[in-house]
Amino acid sequence: MKQLLILLFFISGIQAFCMAAPPDTLRLTLTEVVDLARKNSIAAKQAIAVKENKYWQWRTFKSNYQPQLSLSGMLPGYSKTYQQVLQPNGTILFQPVHNDNSSLQLDFSQTITATGGTVYGTTNLQRFDDFDRNNVLYNGVPYAIGISQPLFQYNSLKWDKKIEPLKYDESKQAFIESQEQIAVTVEGYFFDLLLAQVNLHVAEINLRNTQQIMKVANLKFELGKISKNEILQLQLELLNAKKDVGTASRNIQIATLTLRSYMGIDSEAELALVVPEEISRMEVSADRVLTEAFENRSEAIAFVRRVAEAKRDVALAKGQTGLTASLTANLGFSNSAATVPGVYHNPQDQQLLQLQFSIPVLDWGRSKSKIKTALTNEQFTAYAVEQDKQTFRQQIVTQVTLFNMLKEQIVSNAQADSIAGEKYKIARERYVLGDLSITDLGIAFRENDQAKRDFINALRDFWGAYYQLRYLSLYDFEKKQKITY
Repeated sequence: MKQLLILLFFISGIQAFCMAAPPDTLRLTLTEVVDLARKNSIAAKQAIAVKENKYWQWRTFKSNYQPQLSLSGMLPGYSKTYQQVLQPNGTILFQPVHNDNSSLQLDFSQTITATGGTVYGTTNLQRFDDFDRNNVLYNGVPYAIGISQPLFQYNSLKWDKKIEPLKYDESKQAFIESQEQIAVTVEGYFFDLLLAQVNLHVAEINLRNTQQIMKVANLKFELGKISKNEILQLQLELLNAKKDVGTASRNIQIATLTLRSYMGIDSEAELALVVPEEISRMEVSADRVLTEAFENRSEAIAFVRRVAEAKRDVALAKGQTGLTASLTANLGFSNSAATVPGVYHNPQDQQLLQLQFSIPVLDWGRSKSKIKTALTNEQFTAYAVEQDKQTFRQQIVTQVTLFNMLKEQIVSNAQADSIAGEKYKIARERYVLGDLSITDLGIAFRENDQAKRDFINALRDFWGAYYQLRYLSLYDFEKKQKITY
């Protein structure tokens, strides 16, 4: 409890000078900065575009398994020209042709996932007008049904149904990861600016303190109580303090521009960042984070997908080598007549049965080589996935250890800053009373500055680890629920 009180007291002290800003200044907390970046940043808009693209790819995949109905035709098919006509004696004459050959066709098809085949149906009607002879003729297929079935071949429908859902799930989790990655990135920019603001505040305080000490030192020098060397040392400290103010002001401008650009804020108002007051005390264990990561991360889904794709490539290699065949069967009716009703009156039946096949007789080991290559790639993929899983686990365990360690370091850094600040205050008073050398005052001065920077850097490391843990697990351990958007 005592450590927590020290931490809150120090944060409130830092907060006081961060809030001291002009009225038109835009004050933002870390949570607000993260929310703005998720809504307005270019990275967020890119993530949404990728998400939509993956969604429509998924819809395209789903449509491959739905019935398809299409209407095609040629209206009109008018032609007036000369065409060559081969005569019985072998000569060629160019005869005038003046006709209209129009047609309409309606096709239906349904794929069969289990076999990779297609069932189809069709109906069509054709009208031929011979304007030279004033003759009209109709031809059509009232209806016909058929099936086209590949034999001993690669079934893309079957494998796509295994792999495409994994890709879609992977893309949905990747979108959530992109939102968490935005938080990781903007957190770094947030603390870049916050540290610059702290540095400017510290530099301005140091400049005022050095100027006050310089006045006291000049009086002591006139009284002969200090040497010229101490005056020169203080003059050097004063010049360095002025230089630090200039450097800090420039760094604030750069950090502000970077943060504003990433968040997508067009306002020209100054930014004043609020030091995070509440430090997350959530408890996490490596086992729990690993469990959530393997359930939620797109990378975990990719492990399964990569193995499935390797197996698919083996099936593809086997399906493209050796005996391949395709069976086509068609049954229907067709007719021709001088009128449309005549086409549909007593049509004649039509049948088609066709088996096409290909057998490599001599390929000099090409088929075997393709299959062996695919099998070797499958084995390599299995090894690579296993290695990536180990790296995945190690990254998470390391991050959990780092997060738990950084929670304790923040309190330590707050205590160190409090001690350094008190020490510097005492050192200034002792120097004014003539009880401390300029060298010891300079040491206390630098220790005080470094302690403040160390605390802000500790905050930065902690919140970086916090958002990185959310990114790695896609789980909110404070709310105890999976992260969704």
